[in-house]
Amino acid sequence: MKRSLSEIAEEVGARLIGDGRIEVSGVASIASAGRDSIVFVDDEKHLSAAVNSGAAAIIAGEFAVSANYNRPTLISDHPKLAFARAARILQSGLRSDEVSVSPKAVVHPSAVLGGGVCVGACAVIDENVRIGEATRVGAGCSIGARVAVGAGCEIYPNVTIYAGTTIGNRVIIHAGAVLGSDGFGYVRDRKTGHYEKFPQMGRLVIEDDVEIGANTTVDRGALDETRIRRGAKLDNLVHIGHNCDIGEDVVIAAQTGLSGSIVIEPGAVLGGQVGIGEHARIGEGVMLGGQGGVLPNKILRGKGIAFWGTPAQPLRQYLKQLATLARLAKKE
Repeated sequence: MKRSLSEIAEEVGARLIGDGRIEVSGVASIASAGRDSIVFVDDEKHLSAAVNSGAAAIIAGEFAVSANYNRPTLISDHPKLAFARAARILQSGLRSDEVSVSPKAVVHPSAVLGGGVCVGACAVIDENVRIGEATRVGAGCSIGARVAVGAGCEIYPNVTIYAGTTIGNRVIIHAGAVLGSDGFGYVRDRKTGHYEKFPQMGRLVIEDDVEIGANTTVDRGALDETRIRRGAKLDNLVHIGHNCDIGEDVVIAAQTGLSGSIVIEPGAVLGGQVGIGEHARIGEGVMLGGQGGVLPNKILRGKGIAFWGTPAQPLRQYLKQLATLARLAKKE
């Protein structure tokens, strides 16, 4: 759907210089921009390239205000963020209130689908499922009984959502993710050495504006709940164990694994291949570098402090230890 530059400027909070009646239909890189697209520039040195591209308009910082270019410009103090918001606006478009269900999908009669819901081929939606308006369910998805999905969600093909899971609004779930499966919980019989399954009867709650990467797995709680809070972003191939509490705006990179009952406080950032033991707590705003390891029951605190290594420790301390080891190695 095309939108005028004046509409986009108002919605993203940018100041428009130039003809606001011009309409655009998408966003693009400077190299691939066409006459119906917007590009962004967050560094003045790239402004000339943007102006000479085929784009209809440019999103740029204050440095572009005095530029003498005959090209509509949206001025923002955060061009990249304004560009991302513009992309979302242009991609959303207008959706019909009519429900569209593939004839190859299986939808239980008790399921309630909101206006504008789309269900792809071979998807299976079980009894008493509720799906909010304008949510899209991809081909081959399996949504278990009593699952509640909010409005404006995008569920890509072959996602599996176990019974009883709750998903908020505007959640994006990429292909192959498995949500709400049993946690890895067993009790060992000391007499026989055999393991018996501990009840896995809790639930999984995913709040608004969460994104979950491809082939990521999130277990439901054992007796209580696992919760992924508002705005958290999980990369591909992440595993979240049972009873974890992932805070608001937490970012977790690929191949990270969390054991059970871990708390990640708001704004923390976990790099790729991080491993965290059970009952650990990562404090607000902590940055844990790639391949970092946190021992069970450990607490890391320090907003804005980077931790590295296994066991994880403040980066400066970790680098000092590496330097000391290097000096000792030279003496041998």
